[in-house]
Amino acid sequence: MKLTMIIAAALLASALPATAHEGAKHPRKVIASEQRDWGIAGNTGAVTRTIEIRMTDNMRFTPERLEVRQGEIVKLVVKNGGQMLHELVLGTKDELDAHAAAMMKFPGMEHDEAHMVHVKPAKSEPLVWNFNRAGEFQFACLLPGHYQAGMVGTIVVLPASNQGNKS
Repeated sequence: MKLTMIIAAALLASALPATAHEGAKHPRKVIASEQRDWGIAGNTGAVTRTIEIRMTDNMRFTPERLEVRQGEIVKLVVKNGGQMLHELVLGTKDELDAHAAAMMKFPGMEHDEAHMVHVKPAKSEPLVWNFNRAGEFQFACLLPGHYQAGMVGTIVVLPASNQGNKS
């Protein structure tokens, strides 16, 4: 029992630096690509389309819905037109729900992965993504209260064989 408590305390202590980031910068760094249900980080040199997404303090994205074709490597230029920090995180509804719940419990938790970007007021940040899986996915701001206020959008990834319209 005592050994288990010591191990648990050591694991918790080693995780604390990864969770604290109040006021910390979020530098964009090279992040290892990991296949997700909604795709994988894209190579900047292979971008096939650029889409601007604007965020504001009314807790909305513009546009709120995107359509891309499976296999497209898209550069999302995420612009924050508000006065507060916002972020854009790609994912499935279930994954975003779980992440948003964790953010409510641990509002200062640090996260810097290829499928997310923090954007300071009046700034913009790029996010390059290879939408290599068809389906309907979401993007959201998971900062405490933002997701709950409806700061969510939809990305429809059309199968590669579908030659429908892109938006």
